[in-house]
Amino acid sequence: MRTHIALLGVLVACGVAGCSLAPKYKVPDVAPPPAYKESLGADAQGSWQPALPAEAAGRGEWWKVFGEPQLDELETQAMAGNTNLAVAAARVQEARAAERTTGAARFPNISAGFGPTRQQNAPESLGVPDTGVRPDAQTVWRAQANISYEVDLFGRVASTVAAAKAERQESQALYQSVQLMLQADVAQNYFRLRELDAEIVVYDRAIELRKDTLTFVSNRYEAGEVTDLDRAQAEAELATAKSDAMSARRARATTEHALAVLLGKAPANFTFAPAPLQPVELHIPPGLPSSLLERRPDVSAAERAMAATNARVGVARAAYFPSIVLTGTGGYEAESLSNVFKWSSRSFLLGPLVGTAINLPLFDGGVRKGNLEQAKARYEESVAQYRGQVLVAFREVEDSLSNLRILQAQTAVQGDAVNASTRAFGLSKAQYEDGSVAYLNILDAERVVLGARLNEVRLRGEQAGATVDLIRALGGGWQAEPAPNVANR
Repeated sequence: MRTHIALLGVLVACGVAGCSLAPKYKVPDVAPPPAYKESLGADAQGSWQPALPAEAAGRGEWWKVFGEPQLDELETQAMAGNTNLAVAAARVQEARAAERTTGAARFPNISAGFGPTRQQNAPESLGVPDTGVRPDAQTVWRAQANISYEVDLFGRVASTVAAAKAERQESQALYQSVQLMLQADVAQNYFRLRELDAEIVVYDRAIELRKDTLTFVSNRYEAGEVTDLDRAQAEAELATAKSDAMSARRARATTEHALAVLLGKAPANFTFAPAPLQPVELHIPPGLPSSLLERRPDVSAAERAMAATNARVGVARAAYFPSIVLTGTGGYEAESLSNVFKWSSRSFLLGPLVGTAINLPLFDGGVRKGNLEQAKARYEESVAQYRGQVLVAFREVEDSLSNLRILQAQTAVQGDAVNASTRAFGLSKAQYEDGSVAYLNILDAERVVLGARLNEVRLRGEQAGATVDLIRALGGGWQAEPAPNVANR
């Protein structure tokens, strides 16, 4: 009968277990805008551009839209060798292990033991009348199995498990964020190297032109047609062009070293062959603003951190209520080793060996209150961080869209500037050779054409970088379907 009553109590307790005291979780409404401010041109008539470049590219391999096999190879190497990505992957494994450890509290803890003990029991504990004579101390051999289980009456365990799950999902989203940032950094450094290669080509071309000019001026000086001032100015311009070319090569070496580290290689073991940048013109539609909240891994990480802190509030609230731990021990015990496993030697014990089954906190000097206030404050902090991360995401998309829109027009204007300055230089050079203008005119024309060509190259590099920034700001996706939400994994 007693066993039935105890079993009934266990069933009743388990039936009401799992009542979570955590606040009902809801993702805050961030009111995404209906459209991006910078996404619509004057003639767009309020519709999105339908272009979908490289639609057949593998999901997530966004860099393939550029059609650069060398970039594809670099991205593959970075994914395999980058140390920061390896650190993030290890943190995911750590979070998974922590979730597994926390989740074990939902199940009974079962152990077994075997060995002798030396004990002396009081007569009352054995149900024997107290005659004033205490039983002799004895050695008892035991082979027992032990079980303990915390009844999750007020959801402490459930809230702790929910928090650990959300933290694991947060670590997965952070890993994806590190991965996306790595991919973008590799692409940025790749295009930066190619931009510098294009700059070096412009400088080398300017050096050859200035060498020819110096030769022409020197011949005229030898013939007495110009003064030594013209020759000195030509020599200075040639030296300046050589110095600027060296600066570009120095910047290239630094960028190459940075790319090597991103790939997980020592700079001495990596060489990037010169490859001048070609125009990059991709029109990638950003999609609806609301999809940004599903694509961006950093936004997903902030949302999961918010869910974890919400669950921690439930853990802090549960500390105000009783905790119930059921324990039991069963097995065999005997005075001699040979009699341990006899059926008559069986024994059991229900209830805690030390303490009480139900523990009700009465006074702790404000510890529980402080923990609850701290948990609530951390939740409010995570909500603010989530809202801030969403705003940053929208801002980054707007920045990239405006950069691409303006750069497209600016590159066209700069192309006109290159053509006009090149024509002006040709006219100045012809007039100087005829002796109709001073050498100062050709110097000015040379400087203008060099500056125009360099600006054109740099604008192309910025255009490529802005394209990478836009894809990264969109979470590395441009497909119609949003990427899977990490919270559902």
